[in-house]
Amino acid sequence: MVAGVFVARWTFPTLLRGTESVFDDLRSKPHLMIWAVLAGALWAVGNTLTVFAIRNVGLAIAFPLWNTNCLIGIFWGWLLFRELRGASPANWFKVIGGAVAVVAAAIMLGFSLLHNAGSAQSSGSVHAVAGVLAALGASFMWGTMYVPYRKAYLSGMNPLSFVTVFTVGELVTMFLLAITLNGGLRQVTRELAMNRGVLFWLFLGGFCWVVGDLFQQYATKYIGIGRGIPLSNTNQLWGLAWGALVFGELSGVDRSHALLVVCGSIIMILGALCIGSAEASIGELASTDRALERECSHYQLDSAQTRFAQLGRTSTGNARGRRWWDYAIVAVAVAVFVALGRSAAVPAIAMDMRWLVGLTLLSVILLAGAGWRLWRQTGFC
Repeated sequence: MVAGVFVARWTFPTLLRGTESVFDDLRSKPHLMIWAVLAGALWAVGNTLTVFAIRNVGLAIAFPLWNTNCLIGIFWGWLLFRELRGASPANWFKVIGGAVAVVAAAIMLGFSLLHNAGSAQSSGSVHAVAGVLAALGASFMWGTMYVPYRKAYLSGMNPLSFVTVFTVGELVTMFLLAITLNGGLRQVTRELAMNRGVLFWLFLGGFCWVVGDLFQQYATKYIGIGRGIPLSNTNQLWGLAWGALVFGELSGVDRSHALLVVCGSIIMILGALCIGSAEASIGELASTDRALERECSHYQLDSAQTRFAQLGRTSTGNARGRRWWDYAIVAVAVAVFVALGRSAAVPAIAMDMRWLVGLTLLSVILLAGAGWRLWRQTGFC
């Protein structure tokens, strides 16, 4: 999956801006490269902890626990980047209250799955404490991971440049964790060879995850981590829709579990709307501007140019054109997909094809609309 992430993180910046623009950005802010690698390492550790959390307490309990990363993100945003400072009491209530509502809704949706997922049995195992700690550890890793994000974007770095380096820390850390925790390189290679039929789907999953994560990167840049993380955590609603409508995971649930699903979904939507309506006030914008000036002073950056980039504009244009190697990178990515697809096996999973097509079309429409709006307003800067 992380290999798919690596390929996607190089392909999308190449398509949208070209490698020359990306490397120009990195050369102008070399101090941020180590922060990008650190963020990738934090993501990989957090992702690994979720594996142990799901194994020991089940997805229904683990998912809500690691979704508390939004509260950690709000704290780091306030402490390190002056987010919400100077905000009105109403905005404080909207952001904090909305984040708490998202977490509460995640817990409700998680308990709604206990009926089918069998998490009640796993949560009573001797490893339950370890599973809960792993989920909370993942929450801390993912909440802290946004600190390098915000630091980079306050310094004027383009999200597409940041994720290009981010994926190096991500892939290297994930590889080291895999061979360390799974019996060495030979064992990992053997398991990959034995499961060639599913590698394409894992690779595709990583590739698709990057699409959503790129939007999350721009959310972090333009609205901060205090607002961006809680809003992105509403992805559980999409997971619920796919699980319930396409894979029939909630078929046959009793009325109490169905009520939890409905109430949890409504609360999460209301929490997201609450956060989305918390437009930054003049005082909060001034506080963010002081954090930007601090970064510029510390790293000797041009404050005017950095502020210009922070607004989604650059003084030198968006992209420098494409070179032959840009097309080569895209061609290699396509070739990898084709090679893995040739050995892919169709999973023997019952699916409702009508909902599958419907949700896929809806996802594509939403992504295209959001991507077009982002490009029109910022040029992917």
